[in-house]
Amino acid sequence: MTALRPERESGATAYGDAGDQGTSYGQQPYEEPGALGDWYGQQPYEAPVGGASLGEVPLGAAPVDEETMALRIPDPSGGSTAGTTAATGTTGATAGARATGTTSGGRAARRKAAKRRHRRHAGHAAHAGPPGEPSKDDERGRPLSRVEARRLARARKPGPAVIASRLIGEVFITTGVLMLLFVTYQLWWTNVRAHAQAGNEASQLQDDWANGKRNPGAFQPGQGFALLHIPKLDVVVPIAEGISNDKVLDRGMVGHYAEGALKTAMPDAKSGNFGLAGHRNTHGEPFRYINRLQPGDPIVVETQDRYYVYDMASILPVTSPSNVSVLDPIPPGSGFTKPGRYITLTTCTPEFTSKYRMIVWGKMVEERPRSKGKPDALVS
Repeated sequence: MTALRPERESGATAYGDAGDQGTSYGQQPYEEPGALGDWYGQQPYEAPVGGASLGEVPLGAAPVDEETMALRIPDPSGGSTAGTTAATGTTGATAGARATGTTSGGRAARRKAAKRRHRRHAGHAAHAGPPGEPSKDDERGRPLSRVEARRLARARKPGPAVIASRLIGEVFITTGVLMLLFVTYQLWWTNVRAHAQAGNEASQLQDDWANGKRNPGAFQPGQGFALLHIPKLDVVVPIAEGISNDKVLDRGMVGHYAEGALKTAMPDAKSGNFGLAGHRNTHGEPFRYINRLQPGDPIVVETQDRYYVYDMASILPVTSPSNVSVLDPIPPGSGFTKPGRYITLTTCTPEFTSKYRMIVWGKMVEERPRSKGKPDALVS
């Protein structure tokens, strides 16, 4: 008895009456001896019109022909290779899936493929190691052995020359930063602090004069007793007793030579040289521009009861710090030839150094009581 099966397109169906029904190019139909239908007395299986429904295969059906089978029913146990993929489109679908990187199959298959990709990425990250450490994979992607990893780590370590150059560079950078901070402190911060201290001292001095708390006489070292006015330079600065850096000069004030061999006369003396010292740079720098004074420019000393007005007479641009003769009652080189009431201003030169001294001399031209008001030099 012969079982029915779908015909090949190249057979009778394709070419009409070109052969007998069920044959291809004149061949005889396949007869299966001992069909199950004969054994059990059943009628041979006939495919229903329109095809049998999926999953309904009669017991007497013929063996499946993989080449001509249109659809395959998947095995519930997963052991069969049958599926829902069309036989004629299996190769094309597989190639398309590989080309696009997608996974064929159902949702479970896609989840499995995603898990496999996740495990591959995790394994690569484990071989890569943390940032900054040598990679545990070589160029070909295989893990490095311990010996290879140690060699790679040693090769990446900086040598002694590199370490020494880094240390030297850090020392230079640190030194440069410290020098910049020091220069900023000297040229900017010392002036800010000195101006504030000198301003406070001048205000306190004027308040004491107004309240009658200070009387002319002997003064203690560091004690302010007068104000120096240089109108051309717009300078108003307190005058304190002594030339101490800590107590007087570094506080932005002008110091009076009043100790030992450098002791000079006070402004109210009938004859003598009133000697003053001040910074030219930093710490308030009250004498920075005294080199701009010209003969005849006024220099005024204000005390509690009087104004003493001097006219600038001469300048000594450079002299040795040991030349103390500039403070004599009749200083040599000043142009004065007889005793008088003189003033001497001393400061450092060149700027930002203390190698030499600059000297400015003046001669008193007016002594004015405060009760008569300010002198013309301060009014104009």
